[in-house]
Amino acid sequence: MDKGTELEKIIQARALWESKKKPSKSEKQASAVESEIDFQPLYAPDSLNIDYLTDLSFPGEFPYTRGVQPDMYRGRFWTMRQYAGFGTAQETNNRFTYLLKQGQTGLSVAFDLVTQIGYNSDDPLAQGEVGKVGVAIDSLADMEALFKDIPLDKVSTSMTINAPAAILLAMYIIVAEKQGIDTSKLSGTIQNDILKEYMARGTYIFPPVPSMRLITDTFKYCAEHLPNWNTISISGYHIREAGSNAVQEVAFTLADGIAYVQAALDVGLEIDSFAPRLSFFFNAHSNFLEEIAKFRAARRVWAKIMKTRFKAENPKSLMLRFHTQTAGCTLTAQQPEVNIMRVAFQALSAVLGGTQSLHTNAWDEALALPSQESALLALRTQQTIAYETGVTDTVDPLGGSYAVEKLTEDLEKAVWVYLDKIDELGGAVRAIELGFQQREIQASAYRYQMEIENQQRIIVGINKFQAKQDPPKGLLRLNPEVEQEQKQKLAAVYRKRNQAEVETGLIRLEKAAKSTENLMPYLLDCVREYTTLGEICDVLRKVFGEYRQENTF
Repeated sequence: MDKGTELEKIIQARALWESKKKPSKSEKQASAVESEIDFQPLYAPDSLNIDYLTDLSFPGEFPYTRGVQPDMYRGRFWTMRQYAGFGTAQETNNRFTYLLKQGQTGLSVAFDLVTQIGYNSDDPLAQGEVGKVGVAIDSLADMEALFKDIPLDKVSTSMTINAPAAILLAMYIIVAEKQGIDTSKLSGTIQNDILKEYMARGTYIFPPVPSMRLITDTFKYCAEHLPNWNTISISGYHIREAGSNAVQEVAFTLADGIAYVQAALDVGLEIDSFAPRLSFFFNAHSNFLEEIAKFRAARRVWAKIMKTRFKAENPKSLMLRFHTQTAGCTLTAQQPEVNIMRVAFQALSAVLGGTQSLHTNAWDEALALPSQESALLALRTQQTIAYETGVTDTVDPLGGSYAVEKLTEDLEKAVWVYLDKIDELGGAVRAIELGFQQREIQASAYRYQMEIENQQRIIVGINKFQAKQDPPKGLLRLNPEVEQEQKQKLAAVYRKRNQAEVETGLIRLEKAAKSTENLMPYLLDCVREYTTLGEICDVLRKVFGEYRQENTF
């Protein structure tokens, strides 16, 4: 039958069906879709306007809508990379060792706030924050303790660090050297995404221009010395946690990606020399179908950007490879056991959307950092999806679903609208300076909260189905002596190191920072002498200055 004739028959049949359909007598539920996409009650062949070979094609082929690998999880599962870090390096090393023994296949490091903004644990500004939301890292000595007895050539490591990412990478490289490992064999990721810090998260140190320089310096150094290292994880996760919807998460993330690529090209890098090592980081929120479509749309948009805008030729440069974390902002302190189900569904959406690595949140994270028991259950959630559900037996199992394909198409169109607007404003950096993304995120967060308060959006245990419960037991309690212990370890570092070499290294770093030289070799030299994170950042603050956020309300 002719496709046009068949479609006409479907349209006529739909009209007849709709004329017979009785209004629903059930209670009207608000749509769970967060983006301003018109989510239809029914999808059919007449809903779609796609060409299979152009818009979908096959897994591992442009535009990668159906996945970046031909066999996806039939070849290997995603990396099960549980995010962990608290207290001292020794405590976090114990958690890493435990999770690796339980079947985790990659490490993911959470750093405390003090480390993220480039101070030492003995700085007055660090008081009360040392080791609280991640592990405290002051010098190479802490990094050595963090990865003690963990062979870095056998495990992939992700580090959620941004403003001082180049410094933490330098520490990681020196630890590997001390283990006798050829650094070309290192694999992993530094987040290294400063633009989303300005718009959503706030752990910035330096202004945009020198921050972008640090990023492109790592691009160039890793292209030459760490070929298997992902030099950036362009993050939509924190954009979503700040209150964006799904469309904004993808659009603002890809706009940042465009800015990083352009910055690298502007300093003379060839597109295919660094683009294959770009990676992304997305949030898996609660709307199951929208999230699956979001991941598929993101792959398609990025492939088109890299091919048409940047003229990349290496197929790996076109592939959007991404890590996913389930949505921390959806976890509730009320009836926290319900979070187990939330996380499972969110994780399943990431797998069905084709993620390359995954972190599942623990059920108790609305109340405390994960306990060892809750972290294990979160890992077991991934393992159950991988080994028991059967969703990995076929590639892109929801491909061809009328709803998923239409949502993918609608999300893509909405993302392009935002990308065009950001281009009109002068690109991601200029748009951030104008407060565009920040205002859009704030407006989205406000709408979401109003929907909850008006019961247009139901959150189980929050605005419906409440229940009184006793406080949960077994929550992780941090050692109150962590800050003092860390200060003592730092004092020991000061005593043992060669102070003359430290001062010489800092002088050379300052001189290089005032030039256009690549800073990575100088950072490595400083780190090797146990120069502290705070000392290095202070020198860079002196040269680069500090960023101050303007009020965008």
